[in-house]
Amino acid sequence: MMQLFDIIGSAGLWAAILRIATPLIFGTLGALLCERAGVLNLGIEGIMTFGAMIGWLSVYHGADLWTGLLIAGIAGGVFGLLHASLTVTLGLSQHVSGLGVTLFASSFSYYVFRLIVPLANTPPTIVPFQPIAIPGLSTLPFIGPAFFTQTAPTYLAIIIALLMAYIIFRTPVGLAIRMTGENPHAAEAQGVNPMKVRYGAVIAGSALMAIGGAFLTLSAFNSFFPTMVQGRGWICIALVVFASWRPGRALFGALLFAFFDAFQLRLQTALSGLVPYQLFLMTPYILSIAALAVMARRARVPQALMQPYRRGER
Repeated sequence: MMQLFDIIGSAGLWAAILRIATPLIFGTLGALLCERAGVLNLGIEGIMTFGAMIGWLSVYHGADLWTGLLIAGIAGGVFGLLHASLTVTLGLSQHVSGLGVTLFASSFSYYVFRLIVPLANTPPTIVPFQPIAIPGLSTLPFIGPAFFTQTAPTYLAIIIALLMAYIIFRTPVGLAIRMTGENPHAAEAQGVNPMKVRYGAVIAGSALMAIGGAFLTLSAFNSFFPTMVQGRGWICIALVVFASWRPGRALFGALLFAFFDAFQLRLQTALSGLVPYQLFLMTPYILSIAALAVMARRARVPQALMQPYRRGER
């Protein structure tokens, strides 16, 4: 029992929570933005994988780290444009299109990576983002090393979460997005173009997803391997439901899952040999499913989610 309290009271645990949560925050916000406008984007897993690859590859070939994030975001936006073209313009199944984007982006990532980077015993590496100690805050006992010595993309993810909450609920742009996701015909009656809103939301949301993937190679690690996203995209889709399509709750949900994940890693070390490690690996997913089951009952789904929009049709 004392070991559990020691783990929870460790600044290293809470620093790891923020680090693990960062790609989930980007991915969940991206998926949330798409769904708020009425488009389900199941391409997230592939988009995150491609973002991780192209961001790392850009830096490996001489770009700076911020440029790598930017290139990843642009690449994600291109996949978002593809998904929007298929689902918004053509009205095809959002499930099928999203899964197609995931399969294509994941396979294309591996193809491009192996085309440019030859097989090697040791994967090539880059110099990733380094932790930034915020003056005056990083020296505070416990709180400083836990929360104020993170890399720049982590701070950016939190800022974007707060900014998105403000935009969606406090600005005309956010109102247009919410109206489009609830009733695009009513939005059109108010002078909003639902097609343009959905295109913009899907492209911007996909860019955030790709940046979340790029965080893995440019900050959390320093190299790329094709399976590194490891289902984080699907976790993000579940976190959107957990958050009831609200950015503030999405931030909390990402941190909650990261807590489960970081905690089980430390439990493996503390209880090494006493409990099979597979049980620890299952823990964050089991607890997340339980939390999702509780929260999903009260979640209010955008009414026009997954419904194609045709002008003049109701």
